[in-house]
Amino acid sequence: MTAANLNGTSARDNRVSGPRCVALVGPFQSGKTTLLEGILSRTGAIQRQGSVEAGTAIGDSSKEARHHQMSVELTVATTTFMDDTYTFIDCPGSVEFAHDMRAVLPAVDAAIVVCEADEKKVPQLQLILRELEEQKIPHLLFLNKIDKTDKRVRETLKLLQPASRIPLLLRQIPIWKSGIVTGFVDLALERAHVYKEHAPSQVIELSGEDLDRERTARFTMLETLADHDDELMEQLLADIPPPLDKVFDDLSKELRGGQVVPVLLGVATRSNGVLRLLKALRHESPGASATVARLGIEAKNDAVAYVLKTLNTAHGGKMSIARVLAGTIGDGTNLQSSEGEAGRVSGVFKLMGQATEKRNAAAAGETVALGKLEHAKTGDTLSSGKAAHAAIAEVKPYAPVLAVGISAKERKDDVKLGLALNKLIEEDPSITIVHKPETHEIVLWGQGEMHLRIAVERITERFGVNVEKRIPSVGYRETIRKPATQRGRHKKQSGGHGQFGDVVLEIKPMPRGSGFTFTDAIKGGVVPNNYISSVEEGVVDGLKFGPLGFPVVDVAVKLVDGSYHSVDSSDQAFRTAGRVGIVEALPNCQPVLLEPIHLVEIACPSEATAKINAIMSGRRGQILGFDTREGWDGWDVVKAQMAEAEIGDLIVEVRSATAGVGSFTFKFDHMAELTGRTADQIVASRRAAE
Repeated sequence: MTAANLNGTSARDNRVSGPRCVALVGPFQSGKTTLLEGILSRTGAIQRQGSVEAGTAIGDSSKEARHHQMSVELTVATTTFMDDTYTFIDCPGSVEFAHDMRAVLPAVDAAIVVCEADEKKVPQLQLILRELEEQKIPHLLFLNKIDKTDKRVRETLKLLQPASRIPLLLRQIPIWKSGIVTGFVDLALERAHVYKEHAPSQVIELSGEDLDRERTARFTMLETLADHDDELMEQLLADIPPPLDKVFDDLSKELRGGQVVPVLLGVATRSNGVLRLLKALRHESPGASATVARLGIEAKNDAVAYVLKTLNTAHGGKMSIARVLAGTIGDGTNLQSSEGEAGRVSGVFKLMGQATEKRNAAAAGETVALGKLEHAKTGDTLSSGKAAHAAIAEVKPYAPVLAVGISAKERKDDVKLGLALNKLIEEDPSITIVHKPETHEIVLWGQGEMHLRIAVERITERFGVNVEKRIPSVGYRETIRKPATQRGRHKKQSGGHGQFGDVVLEIKPMPRGSGFTFTDAIKGGVVPNNYISSVEEGVVDGLKFGPLGFPVVDVAVKLVDGSYHSVDSSDQAFRTAGRVGIVEALPNCQPVLLEPIHLVEIACPSEATAKINAIMSGRRGQILGFDTREGWDGWDVVKAQMAEAEIGDLIVEVRSATAGVGSFTFKFDHMAELTGRTADQIVASRRAAE
């Protein structure tokens, strides 16, 4: 495709060709899955439009999605409209599953943002639009549920505009009759349509007040377009009606250039507005060649594909949902990732929700599933050339905010659980798995309560491992306040060679964060050199659990004296003596509990800052201050120091106070002494658990 075709001398006549890939994004419960159903119904991909509530939709068809009545993973469906092929990717709207959307966006041609006239969802909309803006994805806005709003469309636009850094451009206005939206006016075509139930709309004549509204709204649309077109501005100033091709040219050019966000109206449950949306996509949105140019792909004759999502299916094994961006990929094609890991494609499949159908090779622009590429990961760039193609995108998951500890209910399933966890993070890279050797815990970190609940359900339902959940342990430590000197003696005689080790240890507290030091101050060989390291090992053993039940830190131990037996002494005997000495000494050193303190930064809408401060104070947090969030109008970042124990379910309160959009990052800062009732309760709980 030439540059002229992309930017267009006539967008209506020179629209792009070839398969396109479009993401459906938007706030939680805005109607994306229902819109996909309407699109598939209107294009003849399915016989009748299903329902999310009834569990008959192509999307949300997994067991977890239907159980919770929400999108928890991507739905991919390919259809044709007016002889063009489109793959639509329905992305979950919940902020907890936002990584799926982020991973998809680099390789799509455009996005449809589904939203409604709901002030409470504007912060969620802002997060989504910001992601599209940063990744430079052309996008339209589909104002859904227009039949249920009591707001005028101009009021709605004023409500939504703060969420977008790009001007929202009204492409349609509703036709009202007795307080009900009965149709719409296309401002580009100057044509009015009346909705018909599950059928194409009917064109009608405009007159009276509706005609006046149309003229005013159309002039406003043209004024916005003229901000980037001097010729159009001159025509408007001269009161010369611009040619229709000129209007569509600018609509196409400015959508593709990220200068405007066209806004269309509809009712997804009735498929109202779907055909007009599809026509806008067909004539105005960019195609695969624009995406290839945006990503800087120079493949020559090689095949290049981007992995949108990884799935582990019960019968088909591992599948990589991929957008082919150059060349052709067929059954048996050898592909390698940008990191050099190679694999051979075992089957190419068309996707319709959870249903797959084997098909021929996929050409550039098409979105398909590739079978059994064992080393391929979500976000990988795959290529068929001798040299691996550079990664076209790097999609980092959001920082985790909530954790749950898990273990297999039966010990025999431990290995099976490990395999299940590997598959889980293949499918969802926003899950982080942490192994804690100290407590033998497996901890899953994720984006929220529902995110982790779904992850555990998948481990059980998809991978067949029953697990137990628990609150993860906090990284408490203990230290000492005063020094002590202690003899550690181990003597045992049971016939033949006995065991003998004798040491004298000086134990002293060290500054916070110093860790542990061991010093040998033996003189005269009272403890032979070959046993010194064994004494240190014994001391380290004794510090693993102090008198309060937690690892001991910030302690200096000096070996100052001792004795040995020429026959009965051994490495093991001196290791035991070292452990006995430190264990007996610690209770006399005024042990004190330490808790980890983290530096926490919470990003939130400015109107919620006072609530966040109150939440932090109520959780023993020390507020360090707040500042505006760089590059985010109407957002703040609150900084505080907070005990790790208080961070556990912090995200639940933060999301509740911020209409679901607040989040935070944290990192370890220091250990602090904890005394009083709280410390007593922690120690008592630890002893009860032991």
